[in-house]
Amino acid sequence: MTKRADGVVAAHPLFHAEGGGSIPTSALQLQLHEIDMRLAAQLNRQWHSMLPRTDLGNLLCGNMSAAYAAMFNGQWYAVGIWSQPIIHSMADGKTVELRRLAICSQAPKNTASRMLAVMCRLIARKYPFLTRAISYQAVEVHTGGIYKAAGWIPNDSVSAARPQRLTGQHGRATGPLQTHSPKRRWEKAL
Repeated sequence: MTKRADGVVAAHPLFHAEGGGSIPTSALQLQLHEIDMRLAAQLNRQWHSMLPRTDLGNLLCGNMSAAYAAMFNGQWYAVGIWSQPIIHSMADGKTVELRRLAICSQAPKNTASRMLAVMCRLIARKYPFLTRAISYQAVEVHTGGIYKAAGWIPNDSVSAARPQRLTGQHGRATGPLQTHSPKRRWEKAL
């Protein structure tokens, strides 16, 4: 029961009838669709807790990129963005990196781990030459539970956050697109 501002108490049913109602009640109800990278970047801006900005050119570079979004009843609930690995030494032509995974607050429980599992299958089908997926967890903010639930394996080491490069310095710019948290790499065979 919920008490509204006007004092009226409203009852809410324990279970939605027929198909879960207007919002999904289970991650199994979400349908994954491959989407345009611009839409993926827009959804990421709306939902990502730490890294809302993306560089579209960076996401589309290389020989592989894909974006998937979860939909229910005509509404988006989650987005995942994949591309060649950002770290040059990992860009071996057999590895793909999950660059962003963003989930809206109304998404049902287990949406993230379900998205990871289904997206890995879709990526492997789209790019059969890929053998490994990687992603990075900001250890100061996230536990890595979504990766563990989806069968990913953590790297034993945690790397320090990369320093911000200023305009005019050599190397790839970091800073506003990066988190200051140390990171753990997770991997999954495709």
